[in-house]
Amino acid sequence: MVEIIMENRPGKRTNRRRGRATPTPPIQFPDAFILSGGSGERPGFGFLNEAAMARLTDRTFELLEDYGVVVIHPAAIKALQKAGARAGADGDRLRLPRKLVEQALAATPKQVSLYGKTPQRDIHLPRSDGGFIMRTGTGAHGYVDPQTGVYRNLDLVAVAEMAAVASGLDQVGFIAHPFVHGVPEITADIHSLAQMIRHTDKHVWVQPYARENIDYLMDIAIIAAGGEEKLRERPLASCITCSFSPLEFKFMDTEIIIQAGRYGLPLHACSLPSAGGTAPLSTPGMVLMAAAEILAMVTLTHVLSPGTPVIATPLMFTLDMRTGSALQSCSESLQAASMAIQLMKHGFGLPAHTYGSGSDTPDVDVQSMAERALLGQAVALSGVDILGGVGQLECATVFSPVQAVLDNEIGAILRRFIEIPEITDESLNWAEVSSIRSGGHFLDSGHTLKYCRDQVTPKAFLRQGRDDYEKSNRHTAFDQARQIALDLIRDARPEGLLGEDANRAMAQVVADADRHILAAAKSSAAAVI
Repeated sequence: MVEIIMENRPGKRTNRRRGRATPTPPIQFPDAFILSGGSGERPGFGFLNEAAMARLTDRTFELLEDYGVVVIHPAAIKALQKAGARAGADGDRLRLPRKLVEQALAATPKQVSLYGKTPQRDIHLPRSDGGFIMRTGTGAHGYVDPQTGVYRNLDLVAVAEMAAVASGLDQVGFIAHPFVHGVPEITADIHSLAQMIRHTDKHVWVQPYARENIDYLMDIAIIAAGGEEKLRERPLASCITCSFSPLEFKFMDTEIIIQAGRYGLPLHACSLPSAGGTAPLSTPGMVLMAAAEILAMVTLTHVLSPGTPVIATPLMFTLDMRTGSALQSCSESLQAASMAIQLMKHGFGLPAHTYGSGSDTPDVDVQSMAERALLGQAVALSGVDILGGVGQLECATVFSPVQAVLDNEIGAILRRFIEIPEITDESLNWAEVSSIRSGGHFLDSGHTLKYCRDQVTPKAFLRQGRDDYEKSNRHTAFDQARQIALDLIRDARPEGLLGEDANRAMAQVVADADRHILAAAKSSAAAVI
């Protein structure tokens, strides 16, 4: 604090400063864990007007009621039939009455909590400030080494590096474990989750690869949480359950719903239609497919694991009709993602999650940055709660730590962009604007000084002139992001964040899984021969 001392001399007054001014406290900018002071509203953009929304809603209910879905899980079939589902036209197909689906929607929680290892890492959705969180890409089997830039198969070393980078990115709320090489393929999910959950204090997204693996994955989550009851109290993991488009559900994904409900783990009900492949080529047709599959999963969850939170997760792909490749960031996929989020969020009232980052190019290049910026903006304005795909390249098959840092930067910019400014005399600086002198300026305005620290300051994106650019040997945002990623990896604790006992118990779970699942697979293969 500045103290003004007035010397008591006749005819003379001297001001003397004693001490230093109290420094202005640093501003806490909103991120995945810090809320903004905004109104909680979000500016809206969407392709669906009320009539289109009503049409899609009705067709979704009609598709489920009149045609239905295939469920490959005997216990689930019995439970659904008891709840009112009727036999469909073929095999295991069940028709889901509109009344049953509407009951499921009404009973499904509209708020979801994704807990971290500490309360500071907890996430509650929808956010009261109207914002979003981000999460890393999943399913990646390739890795671009941030040190060398060389592509390799994703291994357990890369998983630890992913955890280190994602744990240090403030816009990333939770982390998905990827596919890993260098371990038995049929237990890769177990190895990957154990490595990821040991090296982060953030919430983790679990993606089982086989039904035999689910119990082991749950055991890992239990160990990380400190016991079954603690996991139920504060679920530090959530699970993805997927449809098998079009309109089918495998035994494994139905079993995930049951097991997640047993421990109170939230579910990401994921539909992954490919326009022209597993869904109609048109964007409305693709959105219809995703909506029907997600509502079927909501109904399955309501019947099999009542009270379990469900996050609608449409991940939209379009087949390139020239090559057959799946695309996540083409204009058709962007439009479908926006429509699907609008329908899930505003039509059915569910928390919503889709790709808000990612590209169809295999490298961190100008195309990648353009595609992910367009995608993020489109779904953020459509109301999404979770922007997935941080760090992913080549249509969700590759992870790049450098790209993840750049995506974090885009997330911070998007977060500010969707905040609705208040229009008040204070925000207008009306007192000064209405009396500014001729040739005046606002550089020394009290209003400018008051708010000059509120601007979003990038960590990786650069704001430099030509001279500084040349002096830096043309140092770019990519170089800056690469250094941030390397620093986060260097500073991470190699032993992880859990204690020795937890690490030992987790290693035992992984070893047991390898032994039992591999033995069962060999026995099954021998029986076939």
